Amino acid sequence: MTFTSAETSTHYVPQDLPTHIQHYINGQFVDSVGGTTFDVLDPVSNTNYATAAAGQKEDIDLAVGAAREAFVNGPWPQMKPRERARILNKIADAVEAQEARLAELETFDTGLPITQAKGQALRAAENFRFFADLVVAQFDDAMKVPGSQINYVNRKPIGVAGLITPWNTPFMLESWKLAPALATGNTVVLKPAEFTPLSASLWAQIFKDAGLPDGVFNLVNGLGEEAGDALVKHPDVPLISFTGETTTGQTIFRNAAANLKGLSMELGGKSPCVVFADADLDAAIDSALFGVFSLNGERCTAGSRILVERAIYDEFCEKFAARARNIVVGDPHDPKTEVGALVHPEHYEKVAKYVEIGKTEGRLLAGGGRPENMPAGLNNSNYIAPTVFADVAPDARIFQEEIFGPVVAITPFENEDEALALANNTRYGLAAYIWTQNLTRAHNFSQNLEAGMVWLNSHNVRDLRTPFGGVKASGLGHEGGYRSIDFYTDQQAVHITLGAVHTPKFGHTPKSGA
Repeated sequence: MTFTSAETSTHYVPQDLPTHIQHYINGQFVDSVGGTTFDVLDPVSNTNYATAAAGQKEDIDLAVGAAREAFVNGPWPQMKPRERARILNKIADAVEAQEARLAELETFDTGLPITQAKGQALRAAENFRFFADLVVAQFDDAMKVPGSQINYVNRKPIGVAGLITPWNTPFMLESWKLAPALATGNTVVLKPAEFTPLSASLWAQIFKDAGLPDGVFNLVNGLGEEAGDALVKHPDVPLISFTGETTTGQTIFRNAAANLKGLSMELGGKSPCVVFADADLDAAIDSALFGVFSLNGERCTAGSRILVERAIYDEFCEKFAARARNIVVGDPHDPKTEVGALVHPEHYEKVAKYVEIGKTEGRLLAGGGRPENMPAGLNNSNYIAPTVFADVAPDARIFQEEIFGPVVAITPFENEDEALALANNTRYGLAAYIWTQNLTRAHNFSQNLEAGMVWLNSHNVRDLRTPFGGVKASGLGHEGGYRSIDFYTDQQAVHITLGAVHTPKFGHTPKSGA
């Protein structure tokens, strides 16, 4: 594995970077009430490029107060869907117009390759367009009992939505929550991941320019155990949408219980990619490589456990490892780069420890540490070469535990029953990928998988109309399409009687002897 930028010890740094990132509350950029801050690192050089306001309980209180005021007394919840949709489409226009800048900042802040970051900006815009269209087309059920009764469903925005987002593809994943929450008339408080606050700060001006009323969108930066914890516990925030790791989701679940909050949580994954002997082998390898090494392997739906039928196991391992060794690792801003730097030194240490564990649990075929020929100035940066382990037992830690980096475990299976047992043999159940030419097997196998989403003979291609979410330790609830509308609205049943009411007349008959 060679590093693409061996000739230089520097990397590209965007112009006009902020040196300080503030909260955005009630239409104003503000610092924390107590003045607390935290440092923000560039993942390639691991040097501080900015400070960010570190939100505490009092900052969350201000943000929730502004959002609650905008919900109760502001125009946003009362607007017609078409009026809100116009603003959402203006937001999408603004995101598309800034695609190059957004991608540049996202790449710098996360370490994602620039070619992949560009796609995230366009997907963010599409999320707003999709939900703008959906709320205009939304209709609800009306049920009629002829001559007797009409029943209909009235949807209402719930109130202040607390949105807690992760650091992998942050801008796009923020849009995934912001668009449906706003489209349905809620107000929001966004708490972005502390590792990657840069692109989140752009939402404020985008929303203001699009005409979103003050107080409808609020942003509080900070640590999960401080700002995030305060948001989850706040009594005026009736619902929380969270994307992140499972252990944090469990904490949120406990802390939300006291106020019986609505929860939507997309959590961790250890998704299987199952390759049968009759699969299109080249297509399966293309997809499996992309599925685990794109986005630096920092993706919840990564097919990080590859299960291969014994008849093609050796051939698959040889070809897969050869391709992995040829993946281009380099500066995230270099268009040739396919795998960039991991997001933060803390995360790098976690992934590096799993790589060392893997050396005791499997046969190393590619990678296994930092890339070769790295520039001297980047020896302490967060690079892990795409790493492939074969012959991994199902009880191995690298088979069972989410690594969230460019590391994959390959395991053989003898038959369909063993493949299904291996695929379901983790606490997670987010995604799964199946490669076979047998259509009957494909459908039956997929329906027996413990996974919220399954792709047959395909990598992760999303349709925004479909539910997104997992089972077991991978999540609670689903968002996407009408499932998002369901989550962000209360469904009120209204019953209207058309004729005479035939109600039992309790107490009407006089008592005997009276």
